[in-house]
Amino acid sequence: MRVLHTSDWHLGQRLVNLERTEEHQYFLNWLLQTIEQEQVEVLLMAGDVFDNGAPSNTALKLYYDFLRKVCATCCRHIIITGGNHDSVSTLNAPKELLECFNIHVIGGASSDPLDELIELKNEQGELQLVVCAVPFLRDRDVRLSVPGESFEEREQRIKQGIAAHYEAFVPHIQKYKQQGIPVVATGHLFAAGGSASESEKEIHVGNLGQIGAEQFPQEFDYVALGHLHRPQQVNNRHHIRYSGSPIPLSFSEVTDKKVVFILDFEAGRLADLREVEIPCCRKLVRFKGPLEKVKQQLAVYDNSAYTLTAWAEIQLELESHLPDLNQQLEEVLSLKKDELKLLIHRPPIIQKTAQTLEQQVQQEADLHTLREQDVFLKRCQSAYPDSDHAELVATFSELLELMGQGQES
Repeated sequence: MRVLHTSDWHLGQRLVNLERTEEHQYFLNWLLQTIEQEQVEVLLMAGDVFDNGAPSNTALKLYYDFLRKVCATCCRHIIITGGNHDSVSTLNAPKELLECFNIHVIGGASSDPLDELIELKNEQGELQLVVCAVPFLRDRDVRLSVPGESFEEREQRIKQGIAAHYEAFVPHIQKYKQQGIPVVATGHLFAAGGSASESEKEIHVGNLGQIGAEQFPQEFDYVALGHLHRPQQVNNRHHIRYSGSPIPLSFSEVTDKKVVFILDFEAGRLADLREVEIPCCRKLVRFKGPLEKVKQQLAVYDNSAYTLTAWAEIQLELESHLPDLNQQLEEVLSLKKDELKLLIHRPPIIQKTAQTLEQQVQQEADLHTLREQDVFLKRCQSAYPDSDHAELVATFSELLELMGQGQES
């Protein structure tokens, strides 16, 4: 059976309030073509279908249009699990209807492992693959509410709860392993040692729920993970992987190669695993350095290889503030308006040693580049400059997490 592993679509995502609809549509069209060309039989989507729990009508249309079209391809089974950005109720709402088309949706975790265990059969009705479709595990799913516990105790509890959820499948999948049926698991979490970018939100408070590769049962022939946006192995384990996001979701991902993984299972085992690079239709590009160097880079930038206008982030290194700085940049950008759009202009780095008092005042980052925790920490540092703010920030993060769970439910 041939399987395609993808994750972290984040449909409806905006970058500095600009929609990514064209980029997402380009990817979904490419994915449909790839499924046909590669003769993919199973599509695994490992969480974060949408960018938030209340997706726009445009994002919902992208999702349902894709599901309608993929049913007309050679792909016989589609399995979609929820991520930390997804609303369980939104994903699960059409669950029974979608099952009629062999689309299995697991929006949120269940206390019974059998609710997340899916048998996949070929056209002759023969069992060929078993999927333990585990979505993002929220605090309430791993029973974490214990009054008075310490930070270390809670960290251990989260890891134990996540590991126990996967371990609960083992008694149920032994019969499949004895029959030589391969077993695949999904997950949406932060595995220890993973490389994150700026666009992932903390999945638990302080990313406490980091589990290692050894905590996934050895009975799993492949573990398809979501949440981290860079494609990577976990602890160098060939069969435990993040597929990453299909488009760069922040400027920290400008150098990342975007891929999907295609898996071939034969004779009850993973026989082949290869990555297929996703073509890019819009380039995110960073320019950093002295003004003249950046102006030269902007002037010679070539966007001819891409369908859509590039989006740029600029940070200049200056010896002193320039009153006509914006005007100089606008003059260069006006010549490239069909190729390049300035999205983020970060405060310049002033390198001159002798500075005025006004220049010595630290420049604040734009609000759209800061997380809620960053803003709260800056406020704490301002109000209590001589105090340790770790506990306050952890409490604030926990409050944000509880608010997010309340909105989803």
